[in-house]
Amino acid sequence: MRLPRSLTLRLALAAGLWVTAGLSAAGWFLTGVAVHHVEAAFDARLMGLLDGAVAAVGADETGRVVVTRAPAGADFDRPLSGAYWQVTGPDRALATSRSLWDQSLPPASADHEGVLIRDARGPRGEPLRVAERDVLLPDAGAPVHVAVALSRAATEAEVQRLRAVLLAVVVVLGLGLVTGLAVTVVAGLAPLRRLRRALAEMRAGTRQRLDITGPSEIAPVVAEIDALLAANRATVDRARTHVGNLAHALKTPLAVLRNALESSQPDLAAARAEAAALERLVQHHLARARAAARLVIAAPTVSPLVVAEEVATALRRLLGDRAIVIDVTGDREASVAVDAQDLTEMLGNLMENGCTWATSKVQVRVATEGESVTASVADDGPGLPERDRTTALQRGARLDERTPGSGLGLAIAADLAALHGGSLDLTRSAEGGLCAMLRLPRRGAIVSA
Repeated sequence: MRLPRSLTLRLALAAGLWVTAGLSAAGWFLTGVAVHHVEAAFDARLMGLLDGAVAAVGADETGRVVVTRAPAGADFDRPLSGAYWQVTGPDRALATSRSLWDQSLPPASADHEGVLIRDARGPRGEPLRVAERDVLLPDAGAPVHVAVALSRAATEAEVQRLRAVLLAVVVVLGLGLVTGLAVTVVAGLAPLRRLRRALAEMRAGTRQRLDITGPSEIAPVVAEIDALLAANRATVDRARTHVGNLAHALKTPLAVLRNALESSQPDLAAARAEAAALERLVQHHLARARAAARLVIAAPTVSPLVVAEEVATALRRLLGDRAIVIDVTGDREASVAVDAQDLTEMLGNLMENGCTWATSKVQVRVATEGESVTASVADDGPGLPERDRTTALQRGARLDERTPGSGLGLAIAADLAALHGGSLDLTRSAEGGLCAMLRLPRRGAIVSA
């Protein structure tokens, strides 16, 4: 069977089926119990009449069976009324109620011991309930058979009325329950309908955020959708920024390259230098695009301390004869949800910048602070004035043209930190140099968009 696509219809249908099955079973059980009690009461009355008839049977001095006091009642005196008694003696002589008139009760189909209650047909073909037993009188040579019968027509009519009433009650109760469940399902799924309308409004551009209230089961979904949409908007904004920055950054090198090539005496050295600068710019923005694309994939757990130690090992080989001590310490258990290549690039740029300006020492410290993991890179160099720290984080900014480099290292680290929900701050180190504080979300922390 193919289920309907509507969740409301599915829940209403399932609830209706369960209610129908439950009420049907309950109705069947209650009807059976009620009918059993009615029939038990009818049989109890019949047994009482049988006991009265047995008490009225006796034997005279000759041993002949006589009925001393017949069961009284208008029904036993009115012909063919449906209430009968009958006594059969050893000589087969019958003593019957006036209601039997000239008829007799049908005999039992087999011998029995004790009291027998059976169904039979009366003189007019009406259904009877017969209670009978054999009684051994003291002065009689053979047992006497006593039988009492009552019509079941009234009882069957009462049972039918009872079943009709119970059926009506079950149907009304079932309709009420199904209606109530349908209303409950519709009302319970109302937040989902509001969420759908809000999403449609966002798609149409008339709403920027879902920003709707709902029950505790829906609120986290709404929050996650808002966070996802905010992340998507941030991704689009970053893409626009990258394109704009790339276009702006390419203007000057292209102009210089064109002038170097179009002059009367082409300056090939300058052209090569500008071509290298263009290549660095393109690689920088390609790296940013790859980093932004990797953000949509769950990043593995990475230890900043381990990455810093690997970078320190590589830098010690590159420094050659420079007596720069690179000290890496901190919390080895601290981990971040950042791509290992991105973390290596961030720490590599910061530590390389520290080694470039350090006099004798670069200190790297990794620590956990609440929901963040910090990695500080401090050097003992000349430092950076506070007024120049913001400029140092801009792409291509070089505060000292005498020092080799592209001016992209700190900007790349800052961009990557922002892409991963972190930040990069520049402060003064304890030795008077520069301290670059990289802050990234701790593994498992929720990054707000």
